[in-house]
Amino acid sequence: MNNERLPGSTSSESSHFHKDGKLTGQYKVGDVVELSLTNRDESGNPHNIDCHAFVGPGGGAALTTAEEGQTKTGRFRLQFPGLYVYHCAAAPVPVHIANGMYGLMYVQPAECDLLPVDHEYYVMQSEFYHEPPEVEENGRPSSQVEFSYPNALREEPSVVVFIGHESALTTEKPRKAGVGESVRIFFGNAGPNLTSAFHVIGSTFKKVYRDSDVLSPPGQFVQTVGVPPGDTTIVDMEMLVPGTYTLMDHAIFRLEKGAVGYLNVSGAARPDIYEGTEPPAPCVGCKLHP
Repeated sequence: MNNERLPGSTSSESSHFHKDGKLTGQYKVGDVVELSLTNRDESGNPHNIDCHAFVGPGGGAALTTAEEGQTKTGRFRLQFPGLYVYHCAAAPVPVHIANGMYGLMYVQPAECDLLPVDHEYYVMQSEFYHEPPEVEENGRPSSQVEFSYPNALREEPSVVVFIGHESALTTEKPRKAGVGESVRIFFGNAGPNLTSAFHVIGSTFKKVYRDSDVLSPPGQFVQTVGVPPGDTTIVDMEMLVPGTYTLMDHAIFRLEKGAVGYLNVSGAARPDIYEGTEPPAPCVGCKLHP
């Protein structure tokens, strides 16, 4: 996506979330987005973009539907602020979303934006549905699996993850902050089926912009936020005590399917806030409190 300044629009940087989950720029209300989609899918499936921030039939899907080898371009003036989901809306739409064709786009209000924070991170939840892996000649399960339409229809996911795959926010790239710093999480739920109960163990959301409504006063000191498929929220936290904080879906058995991430907070201890008579002793094998 590229941002182009036209008469009546405000200037803005090109907007996207970095692959590491950091917000590197924003669009503003009034900006015009020029979206070009090239379909390099050798299977022959058409693809497009339905962006919830685009006002018009299909959210841009009809204008951007591209067959294999085609490039389609659409231009869209942004009308409303907030954090918006975009996804492929070519048939079969649920299968395309269930296979990872989604993302987030943040649109600033025209006049003012949220107050600055020390760290901004993108976190998106989704689920995958697959058949049991085949056993290879060496007796080990295959690293590749087939999509399961029956499991998806039953809404029984094999995997529930953040940022598209297991361990994305744990062993690979946990988020980081320091004591005394503020953290903002732009959280989206791609679904395609499950509602998320987004929660951070050990912290309370100091501010919650429910449904990413950035014009209304935010909720304050909220513990868990419900986010249905295709929706988003924005939460702010103030990190007061060092240690590892767990990002999770509080529909808690989804932890076993991968819905977990870490926010590592460094800095001096705060015995005035958090102290025990004995040193901390994490439970063996616990995925919530590393």
